Amino acid sequence: MEGVMEMAKLIYAANVSLDGYIEDEHGNIEWTISDDEVFAFWTDFERPIGTYLYGRRLYESMVYWETASAKPSDQPEVIREFAQIWRAAKKIVFSRTLLAVSSARTRIEREFDPEAIRRLKESSGADITIGGPELAGEAMRAGLIDECHLLLNPIVLGGGKRALPDNLCMRLELLGVRHFPSGVVHLHYRMIV
Repeated sequence: MEGVMEMAKLIYAANVSLDGYIEDEHGNIEWTISDDEVFAFWTDFERPIGTYLYGRRLYESMVYWETASAKPSDQPEVIREFAQIWRAAKKIVFSRTLLAVSSARTRIEREFDPEAIRRLKESSGADITIGGPELAGEAMRAGLIDECHLLLNPIVLGGGKRALPDNLCMRLELLGVRHFPSGVVHLHYRMIV
């Protein structure tokens, strides 16, 4: 039917260790592989996204991109492009403690409201990503996540912050797999309702 807007998808995407962690026991994420090919993948992945939903800690690490290309001659093109894409998107930070944001097009929400996210999906003209495992876990429990993209890194951490919530059973359909020369594997799933 012409003129009917399709609902935006809510997508959870994360770098993950082979044993399912997004950071080690000390909060370190430097083990993730970020070579040129993987970075180009993330840039292409983020290009069509209209809104980022973040937990406070992820937002505080991503806000780097607000000024990353302030001196364009100092940065490679791929860095400038990613920064431009990040700045163009809307950002909603879910935090009870963050007092102010450090980026444009950003607002703070004190509580995660599943109905507000449903309305956002219905009204958004572009897909939405959700980042941070606690926030994504809340969205999964509310049945809001449509797709999951995991970049599986060839490392076992043995502990840390889990990428997926405990005590939640979900069925997924594999939509695609991509292998990178670095050993990273991209797994693309659709959530089965």
